[in-house]
This record gives sequence, C-alpha cells and structure tokens, in this order.
Amino acid sequence: MLTTACVVLPLLAFVLGYTLARRRAGDEGRSGDEATFTTLHTAALAAPALRTGLHRDSARKAVRHLRALLGTHSVAITSTDAALAWDGPCTDEVLSYARTTLAAGRAQVFPGEPYGAVVVPLTADGKIIGALAAFDGELSAALVRTVTEVGRWVSGQLELAELDSSRRRALEAEMRALRAQISPHFVYNALTTIASFVRTDPGRARELLLDFADFARYALRRAHDFTTLADELTCVDRYLLLERARFGDKLRFSLQVMPEVLPVPVPFLCLQPLVENAIKHGMRGRGGTGEVRVVARDAGPEAHITVEDDGVGMDPERARKVLDDDPAREGTGIGLANVDLRMRQIYGDDYGLVVESAPGAGTKVRLRVPKAQLGPPRSPL
Repeated sequence: MLTTACVVLPLLAFVLGYTLARRRAGDEGRSGDEATFTTLHTAALAAPALRTGLHRDSARKAVRHLRALLGTHSVAITSTDAALAWDGPCTDEVLSYARTTLAAGRAQVFPGEPYGAVVVPLTADGKIIGALAAFDGELSAALVRTVTEVGRWVSGQLELAELDSSRRRALEAEMRALRAQISPHFVYNALTTIASFVRTDPGRARELLLDFADFARYALRRAHDFTTLADELTCVDRYLLLERARFGDKLRFSLQVMPEVLPVPVPFLCLQPLVENAIKHGMRGRGGTGEVRVVARDAGPEAHITVEDDGVGMDPERARKVLDDDPAREGTGIGLANVDLRMRQIYGDDYGLVVESAPGAGTKVRLRVPKAQLGPPRSPL
C-alpha cells in the first residue's frame, strides 16, 4: 500500500495540475475536488488490468482509462515489438515511435500534423518492456511531464505484477521442494511393511497399498497454497494407518477435532510433518512405545491446533534451535523449521510454530491458523 501511495501522489500532482490547466483554458467549471476524485478513480480503474502484466488483454482494458486520465486525442500501448492496444485514432508510426523511444531509454517527443506524440518507456524488473504513447495537437512541456509521470505509474503497476508473478513462481518451487522432502525413510519403511503382509495377509497388504497411494497422491499432487484442515487430516490419517501397520500396538494415537474447524483453509502439508516429527521423537525412550495426540479447536477468528507426543522431550534451548534451523538442511522430511517458515511468510511472525518441551516431558507443537481464507482450497483426496 505504501509503494502504491508513493507512486500515486506524484502522478496525482502532475495529472491534476495538467487537467486543471487544460480545463481552465477551456473554461470548464469543474472544481479541484471533482478533478481529484476523477483522477484517482480513473487510475484505480486502470490498475487491475496492469497488475496482470503487459500483454494484449491488459493493454486493451487499461488503455481507455489512461486516455481518460491524460485527456489526449489518443493513447497507445506497445510491447518492444508490437502495438498492443490503443484508444482513439492510431497512426501507423506508433511502433516506429516506440522503437526510437525504447532505444533512447527516455521520453521522446515526435511533432506531427495534425497530432504529435509523446512516448515514454515502460519498465518492469529493471528492464524496458514497452512504451506508452499519447497523441495530441498541443505538445506542451506540461504534457510531456504528465505522460512521463503516468508512464512511471504504469511501470509501477507492471513492477507489482512482476513481483506477484515471482511470488507465485517461488511458491510453486517451494511446493516442489516440499514434495521432494517427503521422508525417503518413511516411503521405504511403508513399502517394506506392505511387502511383509503380501504372503501372510494379502487383504491387509492391498488395503495398505491403497492407503499409501492415497497419501502419495495428496502429497505429490500439483499443490497450491492452501487446502482445508479436513483434507490435511485425511492425509494424516493415511499416514498414520501406514505407521500403525509398522509399529502395531506400540504406537497410540488420539484425535480431537471440532467440526467447526474442518473447512478452515490451511497451508498445504502443514500438519503431517508435525505428526511425523511427533512419531519420530515420541517413540524414543519409552520402551519403543509412544502416544501422539492431535487437537484442533475453534478459537473465534482462529483455529488452534496442537500436536503432542509423550517422548523423551528436549530442553527449551534445543526446542528454540529446532525452529532456527535452515529448512533446506533438514534431511529427514519436511521438518518443523520448514512449516514454521511458511506460516510466518503467509500470516506474519505472530503465527510461527510454538514448541513446548522439557526433558522427560514430551513435546507439544502449537499451530494457529486464521479462519480468513487467503486462497481457494483445492480438491480433496
């Protein structure tokens, strides 16, 4: 919001001053307040299309608003090699003007009859990606400054579009990394357990193989930012069926979930790693047995989730270091540090994991999730 404001304010100053000057010259009686509202409203109408990047569709949707903003005879938007869209009569020379401007890297004025042009470069991610051209019968210094400021504002919107695109690419890469971090030890142990039942209990082996397929389909699918808590718990259930087949009665598990929180959107693969961690540590030091408890309850605007084991625990300093570890260095699965980092990136630092532990007292991991949906949940298992 601050970035947008920093760009809009100089835009408003130049465009408003230019617009009022033209209206005074034409004896139009509109007040400064009306002109201010019109300028801001017109810019707001153009922004959504520009935030999708520079292409024919976005240029087509934005160009008429940019023409209204400038009040010129016509306006055109080009890429580096094509005229993308225009509003008002467009000369065949627009692309030639744009290429000259792109080569110069700064605003250019092209006199002509009956209309000349002011053309400014558009940039994003430090590169010139197109041009904005305004055609009018009067090429004043005020018009050049105003078109330049509008071009800067358009470039700011395109820069935000590039940042959005970079964020999406980073999230997709993160999801690919998550899938790659599914513990190879778990996969090996699960398949070994299934194989052990093939001769002695073929029916059980078949059921476990289907459970493994369901787990793998969820964990390895083309994941987006969010799923629902219900889907995440289904993934945990499949995971536990495989682990219980391996450990038998040595592994105990309890689940308490309020129905109200089942539809709550949660980050993909945020719960299964906590359960995996609890089993791994909870089975130590208790004679090879352990209990894991998952509780999900409604807390007004949030869902509160805890995953607790009765293992050997750890001292508080070690618990803090677990979350400070580099997520990329965790080699036994997705790990707590990875989940903690993603929660902070999505919701803010107040929503990181809280680890409570002490030697001999087990470990409890707390997770808070706002109920407000930040992205659409995807299809279930």
